[in-house]
Amino acid sequence: MKFMVTSRGDKTSNAIAQKVKTYLHEFALTYDREHPDVVISVGGDGTLLEAFHKYAHRLEDTAFVGVHTGHLGFYADWQPDEVEKLVIHIAKTPFKVVEYPLLEVIVRHNGERKSERFLALNECSVKSTEGSLVMDIEIKGELFETFRGDGLCLSTPSGSTAYNKALGGAILHPSLASIQLAEMASINNRVYRTIGSPLVLPQHHTCLLKPKNDVDFQVTIDHLTLLQQDVKSIQCRVAEQKVRFARFRPFPFWKRVKESFINE
Repeated sequence: MKFMVTSRGDKTSNAIAQKVKTYLHEFALTYDREHPDVVISVGGDGTLLEAFHKYAHRLEDTAFVGVHTGHLGFYADWQPDEVEKLVIHIAKTPFKVVEYPLLEVIVRHNGERKSERFLALNECSVKSTEGSLVMDIEIKGELFETFRGDGLCLSTPSGSTAYNKALGGAILHPSLASIQLAEMASINNRVYRTIGSPLVLPQHHTCLLKPKNDVDFQVTIDHLTLLQQDVKSIQCRVAEQKVRFARFRPFPFWKRVKESFINE
């Protein structure tokens, strides 16, 4: 088996990452940055997000597992004092693959500029760089509403506990192949009106955002923020690809939600 270890970069994470690498070498596993079967992320959810984007081109061949060196994360489920146990599992135990849905984002531009395609593990947010965001929202090719407000957030089920939750969106179980659209401070009065509630779209529904004015947009894909100009449309839907996590023991989603938001 080929593996790769990535670290958040702090002293503690670097030391644990080096320990994992050394132990796996002792089990005669091969360290391979280019074509790993397993990527071990040491840090937090942000570190795993970065690893996901680094290997987004080989999702069918690479599985991820996280060691958290801070608070318990939704993706990093192993603790530093469990490193030896994790290493033995990786070296000796066939792991179970758990797949989570991803968000596909396609940004199309006016003119001849080539469209851009992105995958998000957590979410995509769209904001205007000048004043309020004004966009038509089409669902399955039909105009649903014209949104006016601070911005829009489209999230995956596993990302529903992040920015989406802060916007009042629902928490969705990752077994649901869906995306969620949440509004940021929409303008609602007797002239302008939006639904005002988060929308959950199933796998076969496409959400298309069409600008109503000629401004630049700030499009954030997970941790990556991009300035988009001359935007014709932003298409969002459940991606055909899925992210694969290596599971060596149960890691119940609702338990993670409880521990993160309810337990002291």
